[in-house]
Amino acid sequence: MNLALIHDRLHIKTFWEKRINSDCQYAESEEQRMKSSKLRKLRGEWLVRLENRTKHLKSLKDNYVRKVKVETPADQT
Repeated sequence: MNLALIHDRLHIKTFWEKRINSDCQYAESEEQRMKSSKLRKLRGEWLVRLENRTKHLKSLKDNYVRKVKVETPADQT
């Protein structure tokens, strides 16, 4: 009976060691895949584009508001 318990322990230990090794290999491969992915670069480029567009639209709006404010008092007199 004692021999059976030792065998079971070794079986369980090897099972979990294999499971841990396969999980570590999967995690490493996923990390490599994410590092080589171009998606992060694309997101960064789109973020820059959106920021530039937002700045441009804000400056257009500010210029329009300034123009309207300057023209409105002259029209009222």
